[in-house]
Amino acid sequence: MAEARKKIQLKNYINGSFRDPSSGNYLNNYNPAIGELYALTPDSNEDDVNLAVKAAEMAFPLWSKMPIESRSRIMTRIADLIEQNLDILASAETDDTGKPLSLSNEVDIPRSAANFRFFANAISLFSSESHAMNDAVNYTLRKPIGVVACISPWNLPLYLFTWKIAPALAAGNCVVAKPSEVTPRTAFLLSKICDEAGLPHGVLNIVHGLGTTVGKAMVEHPNVKAISFTGGTETGRTIAAAAAPMFKKVSLELGGKNPNIIFADADLDKAIDTSVLSSFRNQGQICLCGSRIYVQRPVYERFKTEFMAKSYMLKVGDPRDPSTNIGSVVSEAHMKKILEHIEIAKKEGGEILLGGNQLKLKGRCEHGWFIHPTIIEGLPIDCRTNQEEIFGPVVTIQPFETEEEVMALANGTNYGLSASIWTNDIKRATRMADEIDAGIVWINTWMKRDLRTPFGGMKQSGLGREGGLEALRFFTEPKNVCIQY
Repeated sequence: MAEARKKIQLKNYINGSFRDPSSGNYLNNYNPAIGELYALTPDSNEDDVNLAVKAAEMAFPLWSKMPIESRSRIMTRIADLIEQNLDILASAETDDTGKPLSLSNEVDIPRSAANFRFFANAISLFSSESHAMNDAVNYTLRKPIGVVACISPWNLPLYLFTWKIAPALAAGNCVVAKPSEVTPRTAFLLSKICDEAGLPHGVLNIVHGLGTTVGKAMVEHPNVKAISFTGGTETGRTIAAAAAPMFKKVSLELGGKNPNIIFADADLDKAIDTSVLSSFRNQGQICLCGSRIYVQRPVYERFKTEFMAKSYMLKVGDPRDPSTNIGSVVSEAHMKKILEHIEIAKKEGGEILLGGNQLKLKGRCEHGWFIHPTIIEGLPIDCRTNQEEIFGPVVTIQPFETEEEVMALANGTNYGLSASIWTNDIKRATRMADEIDAGIVWINTWMKRDLRTPFGGMKQSGLGREGGLEALRFFTEPKNVCIQY
């Protein structure tokens, strides 16, 4: 017990108070880059969720009726405080996830602030429709739903946590939120920021714990009216099944097995450089990573050779080293899962062109969980490696001959989140963008995001859309009013 008291101890944030879990139990939180326990996370249960929902219900009348300008000012203040605390938040994000500190500093935390700032402004521009008849006029009201649940994943912890919370709050809802138990620390720090920003008590409640207890209780609570979830497809299927009989609104952003397609007429230098990023950024732990690379035959050998060379030059190392490109994967369990997938690829006949192994570092990170960037060649579309989301620094690569062939390969999985197409033929690019099964298609780029655009996938990559006005529509209910002249 003396050892445990030395660790950072997180708390739930319920009704404006920082609370221990009702069970008194805590989960171990590890720094994956050094493989050591460094924090304790509340192991909450249904009782904590009930308290949070009750607090949100009590806060809803005041928050939902607060003038939009007042809600917007509070949310802008939250964005300001995130930016002012960038160094603290980035350091915590890197300790939780093992990602390079440079990535936390340059992407994760700035984007978290941008999420709050965007929706603080967007709500003031959110308009409704009217429809005139010969003797009447109809207009649409958009009303907040009530208490909503936001459940976010571990790969981009604060980035995706705020991506859900911000539009829900902007629309006038009160939120019960659960960050991943694997990476909870920046959510805890966000609760302190919201308190400092003057967010009324009960408007945002953050309950830490396991998905099987806290997440389940949130999804099944009769007074939670909508659920926004990002995570694995199997969990999304469970949530959908639980929510359907209660007629809850559900938004599910799930997995991806995204194709990265390079035609012979592409700007090959740019395609190679970007493909290194799209394959291995954040240790490949982004749902939008291009994990299946298809290269047209005339340029295949050149692409493969240069892609391998540049991937080999990536530095896997201490996340706090400014020269590090790739940090640790998020946990020991996840590292073992990725390595098991690599062994499966070998059994399926894949040739490991690069990597395929755990890396043992020296110094501070000698006990951390690191994997060498891995490139695998020679696997068919129907194998497990090309069908299952590995969610690590692992990509497959293979040649193709024709547009028709690569379209069949690209659409040959149960996922449909994103795709990248590299070509200078604008007719081909637009034709393929129209035909490919993906909610997001990048042409001659990757990960270029505009917060106004809809975000989500097809098939088993999800249900519904996030981002921009789509998010505000999800977190509101339309009501038609008809006035007879």
